Amino acid sequence: MAAPHEPECLSWTREQVAKWIRDSGFPQYQNCFLKNYITGRKLIFVNCSNLPQMGITDFEHMKAISLLVRELLQIEEPRWSRSISLPHRDTMGLFLEKKAPTGKNTDSLTLQEFVQENQDQLSSCNTYKCMCCSDAGKCTAVPKLQ
Repeated sequence: MAAPHEPECLSWTREQVAKWIRDSGFPQYQNCFLKNYITGRKLIFVNCSNLPQMGITDFEHMKAISLLVRELLQIEEPRWSRSISLPHRDTMGLFLEKKAPTGKNTDSLTLQEFVQENQDQLSSCNTYKCMCCSDAGKCTAVPKLQ
């Protein structure tokens, strides 16, 4: 498995995000993303819980946009059955949450640095099989860096 990489969309401006949502088939929501200052770094917070606050209330559209965002960011859908002993998101999701604010430390943070700094919290699969593990027992929660 190739080492995960940071999504290119992290550097997108709010105009680029609005263009992406338009090009993804939702031109009617372009202004919702612009007015709410959703940049590439803020996409991690775009989900079915937050979309109504942005003015997007059609449930089918909310589900579709949430899926598009997860695919773009390379993150997993949150599972209600995820063990509470695990972090609330997969590794990429945790990294993107950390990277969302701007500032000297977060601007320079890379995925590899994040994983190395948080290896103890992210390596729960070394102890027991977590809910993120596939049926074959291969962990998908902790990326392997090369």
